[in-house]
Amino acid sequence: MTLRLFLALAGSLFGALAQAGEVTVAVAANFTAPMQKIAQAFEQDTGHKAQLAFGATGKFYAQIKNGAPFAVLLAADDETPARLEKEGLVVAGTRFTYATGRLALWSKSPSLVDDQGDVLRGNRFEKLGIHKIALADSKLAPYGAAAMEVMTHLGVWPAVKTKLVQGESIGQTYQFVSTENAQLGFVALSQISFDGRITQGSAWVVPQSMHTAIKQDAVLLNAGKDNAAAIALLKYLQADKAKTIIRQYGYAL
Repeated sequence: MTLRLFLALAGSLFGALAQAGEVTVAVAANFTAPMQKIAQAFEQDTGHKAQLAFGATGKFYAQIKNGAPFAVLLAADDETPARLEKEGLVVAGTRFTYATGRLALWSKSPSLVDDQGDVLRGNRFEKLGIHKIALADSKLAPYGAAAMEVMTHLGVWPAVKTKLVQGESIGQTYQFVSTENAQLGFVALSQISFDGRITQGSAWVVPQSMHTAIKQDAVLLNAGKDNAAAIALLKYLQADKAKTIIRQYGYAL
């Protein structure tokens, strides 16, 4: 390599690094694992760094309304971004669905949950040693609202309601079950699977026909309107590499 070519390449590299930016992203808790991978690939491919905060979409809504400086929101639903857009807190025309979530009934025990969800039926909880069933707060987390729909659809609500323990997010709900403080729980499929396989315990992947589709929308918030890294991240989420990662965690696109 000639000195001139080396200097030219070095100049291009330093120029790219000089333009690299940072974006603060509010991410729905269910999307933790895929977003961590996407953020790593995003930084490698673009030089931009994504600072990630994970939590319940309902809490992020309140924080954004109160001036939290997030540049991008990756919600667990499509209603919250639409509401923020109506309230003038979103850059118009930037909202899109980045994933459609799947709900699963999960236990840390490898044999407790059957593949039809029959464990919820028949009032067998005491016999099976089920004392607590976890779900996310339906007022804050769309996965919790979907779980409520499923239990109503199955007609098991009267038997289940005395066993329920609520997490403020799907992340906390997962923790209840993974630590076995709850024997069962409705979690995001992305938290317990990879490449089409349940990675631990036993699970029933809930048919999508049993609840309202969990469409998860991304949006550029006003704080990110002049942030090149924020704009680049939203484009990256729609590119093939990010889509491959999203599919690996059980989401539909």
